[in-house]
Amino acid sequence: MSEEVSKIIELPAKLNIRDLAERIETSPIDVIKQLMANGVMANINQQIDFDTAAIVVEEFGFEAHPEASPEVEAIEEESGMARWRQLISDENPDALVDRSPVVTMLGHVDHGKTTLLDAIRKTNVASDEAGGITQHIGAYQVRHKDQLITFLDTPGHVAFTSMRARGAQGADIAILVVAADDGVMPQTREALAHARAAKVPILVALNKIDRPNMNIEKVMRELADIDLVPDEWDGDTMVIPVSAKQGTGIEDLLEAILLVADSIEIKANPKGKVVGTTIEAELDKAKGVLATVLVQNGTLRVGDMIVVGQIYGRIKAMYDFQGEPVKAAGPSVPVSVLGLSEVPEAGDLLIVAQNEKTARSIVAERKEKIEIKAEQHTMTLEQVFEAFIAGKAKELRLVIKADLQGSLEPIISSLSEISAGDIKVHILHAGTGNIGEGDVMLAAASGAIVIGFNVVADQAARRAADVEGVDIRIYDIIYRLTEDIEKALKGMLEPEIRQVVIGRAQVLAIFRIPKIGKIAGCRVLNGEIRRNGRMHVLRDEEEIYDGVISSLKREKDDTREVREGFECGIGLKGFDTFKEGDLLECYTEEKVAVS
Repeated sequence: MSEEVSKIIELPAKLNIRDLAERIETSPIDVIKQLMANGVMANINQQIDFDTAAIVVEEFGFEAHPEASPEVEAIEEESGMARWRQLISDENPDALVDRSPVVTMLGHVDHGKTTLLDAIRKTNVASDEAGGITQHIGAYQVRHKDQLITFLDTPGHVAFTSMRARGAQGADIAILVVAADDGVMPQTREALAHARAAKVPILVALNKIDRPNMNIEKVMRELADIDLVPDEWDGDTMVIPVSAKQGTGIEDLLEAILLVADSIEIKANPKGKVVGTTIEAELDKAKGVLATVLVQNGTLRVGDMIVVGQIYGRIKAMYDFQGEPVKAAGPSVPVSVLGLSEVPEAGDLLIVAQNEKTARSIVAERKEKIEIKAEQHTMTLEQVFEAFIAGKAKELRLVIKADLQGSLEPIISSLSEISAGDIKVHILHAGTGNIGEGDVMLAAASGAIVIGFNVVADQAARRAADVEGVDIRIYDIIYRLTEDIEKALKGMLEPEIRQVVIGRAQVLAIFRIPKIGKIAGCRVLNGEIRRNGRMHVLRDEEEIYDGVISSLKREKDDTREVREGFECGIGLKGFDTFKEGDLLECYTEEKVAVS
């Protein structure tokens, strides 16, 4: 190589050959040849690590430096940054002290999250305190080597992401629980996508190592395939073998949590402004509204006037995770709070107001901002280019679901190559199966759009999309899917024809009418059924028909519409295989222009 000064180039931890060639402005063939000269066989789409890339670019006159992580900047811009970090940004650095890490467990439904939590709780919860746990409040603390760790006992990654969708970040560390006898499952991948979108460190608890059919080596390979390379394989993911059933490996897991916590500097100011996050809430028949909150900064006290989301009240009493009354709670301490007038939602942020007048003012201001906040989370595919021009978006975030893995792979490959100038496609999660509530909540929390190929969105997903304002797109031809994405990035997408559900009815009975065929006797559950509308027929949350209404009768008379609560007879063109319990969705089609 010549003696001229090398040009400095920043490279990420991993990138493919095509991307590397573009960065150093050379042919991918030349890069492949250089790799072969160094004993590495690779194709144009294969990923290589930073060290390998650094050797290659040196031969082209570049000096490689690790690329600065864009996570903090991106998180701050998209408000996905750990909320406690945002809230202590203006605290006096000298007043900040270490606080206990807050941990949540995610993973496949059968891989032992609850059993592992129970094992940790029984082994480590304040054994010197009499009485043990007398009240479950959705969070608890354990002690390891004189340090406390707070665990959130949440239902799973959907609840975890629901909190993030409302601007909260309940956990500092996520533990992905994977069974040693089962390995990485679709729900494992989904949970991983939620944790990565939340930008929290991830540990892997390799559970069920006591099973005779466990295969640790196989699971390690599967983890590496989803970019969770175990530290034993010179990766950066700590994988801790445990058996929740036998209680083995628990100490190692707690030790790993503290190691990660030390590396990310979890701090707070116990004397600063009080901020917390709602973990769960319920209406207790005897006590009233009980809200479990996690204090993340400052110290919460009985008598404080608090604002939680759009609700306010004065704290009458507080209880710790063992059900004992307490007067104060500092950072990372979960407490059950009594004194709110209404039940808040999980993820609602808690702050302390000076007085009731101030609290009312804060609530009124928040209500005024609801529509503005909703607009920020309801970007449609048509609005992507407009948001980019306005400086509000740097990438198009997608959650993709397809019917088969064979369909998913070419879709991901095609979309990964699409970009328009500085705006890129970022696939948050891709999987097979119908679109579920978890997919929608991930999109809501991340400002993403849900793309489906030859799948349907289930009822829970549709309801969540309506509430959160998430754009769901369904396609049955791959090139139309990729074409729409490319057009959206270039501001050329035509107005969308969107289905708007106007009413739902349930089949109660089936009648055969001479010369007409079978008619479904239905009750309208909500909205209205219109004679000129179109109809989906859903059975076990699967769509089995999409077509037009051939007849609509109310008490033997033809009618143009039937409203909620009334019964009617419905006939569909080309479909008469109704079953009791089928759900009928009446919808209209509207043209939605780019706003």
